[in-house]
Amino acid sequence: MSTDYKFEGWIAYNKDSAKGNLQWGTYEPKPFLDTDIDIAVTHCGVRGSDLSHLKSSWKPADYPLVVGHEIVGHAVRVGKNVKSIKIGDRVGVGAQSLSCLECDRCIHDQEQHCNKSVITYDARYADGSKANGGYAKYWRGSSEFVFQIPDKLPSEVAAPLLCAGITTYTPLKENGAGPDKRVGVIGIGGLGSFGILLAKALKADKVVAISRTSSKREDAIKMGADSFIATAEETDYATKYDSTLDLIICTVSGPNLPIADYISLLDVNGTFIQLGAPEDPIPSFSAFSLLRKNIKLGGSLIGSRKNIKEALQLAADSNLAAWVNVRPMSEANQVVVDMANGKARYRYVLKNDV
Repeated sequence: MSTDYKFEGWIAYNKDSAKGNLQWGTYEPKPFLDTDIDIAVTHCGVRGSDLSHLKSSWKPADYPLVVGHEIVGHAVRVGKNVKSIKIGDRVGVGAQSLSCLECDRCIHDQEQHCNKSVITYDARYADGSKANGGYAKYWRGSSEFVFQIPDKLPSEVAAPLLCAGITTYTPLKENGAGPDKRVGVIGIGGLGSFGILLAKALKADKVVAISRTSSKREDAIKMGADSFIATAEETDYATKYDSTLDLIICTVSGPNLPIADYISLLDVNGTFIQLGAPEDPIPSFSAFSLLRKNIKLGGSLIGSRKNIKEALQLAADSNLAAWVNVRPMSEANQVVVDMANGKARYRYVLKNDV
C-alpha cells in the first residue's frame, strides 16, 4: 500500500551539516510492517547528541541521515497488528525505536540495553533499511516504541521529555529521588533543566544545581532548585559542601570532569550517576574517593518503555513547566548552529511549518 505523502526532511550528507548545512529533500523510509505506524511530525526536540551524530563525533555517521529523536505528532497510518494506537492519536517516540522484546533485558524492563536495540536515527534495521529521525514531515517505525501523549501535556513539552526527560527521570527514580533524598544536578543545560524539574516533581527534599559559573543561578532557582553551587567561583566547594548530597546526576559531556571533587559532595552510601557522554575518556581518580564513604558510581542510558510512560504521566500530573524555545522546522539549520553555540535556554523544539 502506497501513501499519498512523501517522506521529506532535513538531510545530513556529511560532517559540514553540523555547521548549518542540512539540505531539505526526500528520502526512502523503512518498509512498512504490520506492527508499524507513520507519524505526521508536529514537534521535534533538538539535542546535543544530534550534533554529535551530525559531526560523527562518537562514530562515523551513516550519511545521508535525518536526525531528531524527540518526536511528537499524530498517527496517520497504523499497521493491522497495532492494537494500542489508532489514526489521529497524538503520540511520540524517543531515542529508541526497536528492540527484540524477547530477551531477558526486554522482559525485565531494560529494553534500552537490548543487544538488538535500534536507535531512532543513524542506525539500520535487520533488513538493512535506514532508521531516520524527526527533523522531517513524517516518521515511520515500530508501534512498540511509540507512546500516547497525555492530554494535559503540551506537545512542545512532551517532545524533549521523550529523551532528555527520560534520561534524567530514569536515574532519579531508580536511585530513590523523593522525600528524604538530597539531589545534586551537575550541568544546567537541556538535560540538567529536566533533572531539576523532575527531581522536584518526585518531591526530593532538596535539589542543588551545580554549574561552573553563576550565570544560570537565577534560572535554576526558578526551575525549582533549592540552592546553587558555582564550582569555578567557589574553589573550595568540594570541602565546603562535603557530604551534603545523597544522589548526584551528572549531565556534563565536557572534558576533564573533576569526578573526585563531585564525589566528595556525596554523603555515606551516596550515588553518582553519569549521564553525559564525553568524547574524551573520563579522568582517573583514586579508588579511595569511593571507598571512604561507600559510594556507588554508575551510568544510565535513556530509559525503558515503562519509565517513559511514567515520566510523561508525572509531567502531566505535576504540570511540569519545561523551559523550551519553539522554533520553526524551516529554521532547522540556524537552530543547529545556535545549539552548537550554546544559545539554547534550555531546549530548542522544532515545530513543523514545512
